Amino acid sequence: MINVIGILVAVLVFSILIFTHELGHFTAAKLNGIYVKEFNMGMGPKLLSRRGKNGETLYSLRAFPIGGSCLMKGEDEADDDPRSFSRKPVWRRMTVIFAGPLMNFVTAMIVFAIVFMSMGIMSDANIIGDVTSGDPAQQAGLLAGDRVLAINGASVASWSGIVTEINHQVSATPGESLNMTIQRQGQEQDIAVKPFFDEEANRWRIGITASTEQPGLFAAMGLGVTQSYIFTKTILVGLVQMITGKVAPDVAGPVGIINIVRETVRTGWQNILGILGILSVNLAVVNLLPLPALDGCRLVFLAAEGIRRKPFNREREGMVHFIGLMLLFGLMIVITFSDIRRLFTG
Repeated sequence: MINVIGILVAVLVFSILIFTHELGHFTAAKLNGIYVKEFNMGMGPKLLSRRGKNGETLYSLRAFPIGGSCLMKGEDEADDDPRSFSRKPVWRRMTVIFAGPLMNFVTAMIVFAIVFMSMGIMSDANIIGDVTSGDPAQQAGLLAGDRVLAINGASVASWSGIVTEINHQVSATPGESLNMTIQRQGQEQDIAVKPFFDEEANRWRIGITASTEQPGLFAAMGLGVTQSYIFTKTILVGLVQMITGKVAPDVAGPVGIINIVRETVRTGWQNILGILGILSVNLAVVNLLPLPALDGCRLVFLAAEGIRRKPFNREREGMVHFIGLMLLFGLMIVITFSDIRRLFTG
């Protein structure tokens, strides 16, 4: 049952990624007065379709939920209609193309913000958030919620202060017990805790973690922006390292991503949202690469058109994107076979 649910969730994740991307193109096109012929969700035969209030745009839901498109008049061919994509100024066309990846970035920021608001963030308060089972802190009697006031007589007023003081005391007297003054239910008491050396982590520890706090909306959005930036930087660095041969290529296709999401379903909805945010950043970054058939390549053509003040031959540009699309499909087939092989070989 969990596998079926996992696959359905994976399909939903893909649908959200593609819907938000195409919604970015669609919204920017409408704002720039461009005639949108059809807005599709999914691929294959139409299941449902309906025209907008003005009878202009056809909204379609198709059989296969992975895929989607925003078809604009004059997007891939010359058209004399003043509302066609090809007749709009270069900067307007660039905003329409860029809006797709931008919407994926925005989606990632919102998703990460929701995760931070639901799970909380590490607090710097001098309060124990959790005590690891079996570690010295639990054996000594420390409890979650205890407020640490001092360590070996040195006052501490924050979690960073606790970490700094423990490291200082352990460095001075390795292996000796720490006298921790705590406050519990308004009463102060001293508890002796003997640190142990964690060889795997290569450090001394006693087995306590910080408490968490719930960020407000604006703080969570700020954290969402920061998290999106971190993942964007990580993806770009990884791409450069793969291109230069510093690390072996490790790319997951649709089958691999479905398997990742399916496994994540077991760990809770916050982690599913985290995967959605990461994939949304991935989609935005990859789409902005200057490769044929991707938004990044279209932006390069438009920028060059703006510089030379003359449009490129539509047929030649279309051929470049078509060849790129075929190569992209071929690459996806190879990656998909690789994903399937990994599923069976582990």
